[in-house]
Amino acid sequence: MQMRPLEIAFFSFFCKSGTLRPGERRTVATRAWVSVDARMSRVFVGKSSCNLIFVEHLLLCRETEPLGSILVTGVMIIQRVVLNSRPGINGVPVAENFRMEEAAIPDKITDGQVKVRTLCLSVDPYMRCRMNENSGSDYLVAWKVSEVADGGGIGVVEESKDVRFAAGDFVTCFNWPWQTKAILDGKHLEKLDPQLVDGHLSYFLGAAGLTGLTALLGIREKGHVSPGAHQTMVVSGAAGACGSVAGQIGRLEGCSRVVGTCGSDEKCSTLVSEMGFDAAINYKMENVAQHLQVVCPAGVDVYFDNVGGDISDAVISQMKPNSHIVLCGQISQYNQDMSSPPPPPPAIEEIIKVQNITRERFLVTDYKDKYAAGTQQLCQWIKEGKLKVRETVVRGLENIGEAFVSMMTGGNIGKQIVLVSE
Repeated sequence: MQMRPLEIAFFSFFCKSGTLRPGERRTVATRAWVSVDARMSRVFVGKSSCNLIFVEHLLLCRETEPLGSILVTGVMIIQRVVLNSRPGINGVPVAENFRMEEAAIPDKITDGQVKVRTLCLSVDPYMRCRMNENSGSDYLVAWKVSEVADGGGIGVVEESKDVRFAAGDFVTCFNWPWQTKAILDGKHLEKLDPQLVDGHLSYFLGAAGLTGLTALLGIREKGHVSPGAHQTMVVSGAAGACGSVAGQIGRLEGCSRVVGTCGSDEKCSTLVSEMGFDAAINYKMENVAQHLQVVCPAGVDVYFDNVGGDISDAVISQMKPNSHIVLCGQISQYNQDMSSPPPPPPAIEEIIKVQNITRERFLVTDYKDKYAAGTQQLCQWIKEGKLKVRETVVRGLENIGEAFVSMMTGGNIGKQIVLVSE
């Protein structure tokens, strides 16, 4: 029997008898050839191919001799969630579109890398676009089937070979893999200070993070709010992660009246009693257009649009001349094949033109130079109690698919968070 050392960076070796674990030997076949392809990217056992894992030595033998075994070393076994299937460009996502599985990652890190344990993950509406083969956007990369999904996440450093981070630091990034532990490039990480949010680290995924910055910068850059101008703001999807923050910021920035639309009486009550909205409309129970005439008798000056569709049409129909739409999201349209952002119906397009209403797509990533000041402002408001934060927390990485589906159908109040570990 001949031993052949392999210099292979990463493997995930599976066989019919199960996943090999570090240090475990297992006979995988008899009277079969074992080989590696030219790129050293797949292992072949007989006619079957397997994904790669860390393999110290591959024991080969002649065809007439029994195959030896494979020794797996230097890896950590982790749990991860991959895209199991696509819902179809016009389909409705289900939890089964995601799959949890075991995988192996390196146990050692190299210069510039950071080993982290995942604490919490964010699920957001824009991820629906990433489930399609083509995200339909030039700034979003589509997820690949059977590969790990990713999004906003927070973790704690376990080991670092980046001088900016040390064990025990809390870090975040926008493309955090949906897995229990990970090895990340330090240049993509940002260090977090828990004291800025009174220890509520998950707030950095919501009100004190990119969600809060989207609300704040959207209003400041596209809303044209002027203190003392007695402006009325309407927010759709107002009980969601971004909407609940946007309405409060509209008030803080100078709007004299703030109205939200949402999908339940509980949410309406939360907006008015906890978050300072003047009124809230349950679009599932009330005629939005008629109710807007009651709660916004002078018309609408600023519309923070999170949903699109019929609700947006009703709001736009009651907007004043020279008013402004902050075009943040179109969640009601994400299960349909259309451009981003989708154009309004011809009748609404005519209103926008006649009333000289501004309607431009807003991307928070266009304003990265304002992130630091914006984050400081958000954290200050949170600590002062001026910005109320609500979260809907689901525990367990295995439940992230259900959390995503729930969020897409309005099951959350505030930010939807998945708690992976304490």
